[in-house]
This record gives sequence, structure tokens and C-alpha cells, in this order.
Amino acid sequence: MIKTLDKDAPSEEVIRILMEDGAVIVAKQATEELVDKVSAELRPHFDNVGEKFQNDFNGYSTLRVAGVLACSRTSADLLAHKRVMEVADGVLKPNCASYRIGSSVAIEIHPAEADQVLHRDDEIYPIRMPGMEMQIAAMWALDEFTEENGATRVVPGSHDLREIANIKDEEVTQAVMPKGSVLFYLGSSVHSGGSNLSKLPRKGFVTTYSLGWLRQEENAYLTIPKEVIDTYPEHVRRLVGYQGHAPSLGLYPGDPDGLWFDA
Repeated sequence: MIKTLDKDAPSEEVIRILMEDGAVIVAKQATEELVDKVSAELRPHFDNVGEKFQNDFNGYSTLRVAGVLACSRTSADLLAHKRVMEVADGVLKPNCASYRIGSSVAIEIHPAEADQVLHRDDEIYPIRMPGMEMQIAAMWALDEFTEENGATRVVPGSHDLREIANIKDEEVTQAVMPKGSVLFYLGSSVHSGGSNLSKLPRKGFVTTYSLGWLRQEENAYLTIPKEVIDTYPEHVRRLVGYQGHAPSLGLYPGDPDGLWFDA
């Protein structure tokens, strides 16, 4: 079972449970009005390009939209939400000067979609450092997440790095949560999309946040046009990666911290 906290719970408690269990839900963290606006902005993109990423891993009855900041301006209110930043600070900042978005994807699971294969997000990196989390994820429920409509499957405690092949069915639970809630899970936690046995699709918006000295999963510099990202406030541009990582990684002339130096 994934523990669920109230939206007014202290972030220290959210972080504590996340680190102990590998996942935690904060119920109704965002208003329905906010998530409905994000959904409305994403709708034409789901319809136009949502099938682009369909494959054996992502499924063939699921629509996906990447580079969400290029498609939904309101999504920044979730992607850079104060709660998310506090949790990311607590988990990632001990091991980096700054963190940034690894990937940002909207997902719409349609009826008849099967369970996605269980996996760990941090498997994209070819190394593991004991005691160090390389990334976390924040999955926002743009619709109500239920067992029937494919709520995200999670294996609590699986950040102990047990072999996925040895995980039993009874160890898998689902992130059942109301619209506007957010599921946090560690990059080392085993999870997947669930099967949709209902008659309606369900939408979620997931962003991963990675240590600032790691290569991003999604190349945001190419995915989000520069003229678009320049219209966002500085804290969002920093999350996308428009900042150096102290003292000498990713430097460029426009670095807001002045880390650039002449050769």
C-alpha cells in the first residue's frame, strides 16, 4: 500500500516516507481547475501526435506527449510546483548543486491497454551509487486514478534494488488517488502504467527530476523551442537546464549565475 498524505502535510514528512517506502501520494495537491486547464491545453497534442511513441514498452492504446512545456503553458504550475521543488530539494540536493528535468511526459491510457512492464526509471543510467538517488518522479493525476482505469502500479520498498524478475504479484499496488493529487516515487522504485479496464481514458502528467550533473533523458533544448522557453520565468528555465552546474559543468555565456569565464 502507498501511504497518502494530506495536501497540507509538511514536506519533511513527504520526504521521509518517500525515502523509506520509495513512493508516497499527496492527495489533492492541485486544484481541479488547474489540472483541467492543463488537460485542455494538452488535448490537441494528444490527438495530433499522441500515437508517435506507441511501442511494445509504452503500449498501443496509450497516447503520449513529450516536451510538455512546449504544449501547455499551465503545466509549469505543476512541473515547478512548490511542493515538488521542496521534495526534489530534500532528495536530490545532497548530491548536486542543482537538479533539472530529466523528462516531462503527459500520458493518456485508453481502455483495453494492458499493464506496462515493471521497470525502474533510473535504469537509463549505466551505473548505480549505493545510497544515492539519481532522480525522482512526480506523477500528477489529471483525472481520478482508480484500480480500474490504470492507476500507476508501484512496488513499495523496491528501491532496495531487488531483482524485478523476483517481484510477486501481491507486492504490486496501485496509486489510487483523486484528481489533482501527486504521486512521488524514486528513480530506483519499480513501477509501471496500469491496465485500463474502464470505458474511459485516464490522463497523467509525469516529470522526472535528475541530479544536475547527469545527462537528461529528454533533450529539452531541442524539444522545447528557445523562443518558447525564453517566455517562462527564470526558475522554470533553470529546471529545463538553462544554468550551469557549479563549478564547471554546462557553462554558457548566458548562465544566470555568472559561471561562464573567458578562455
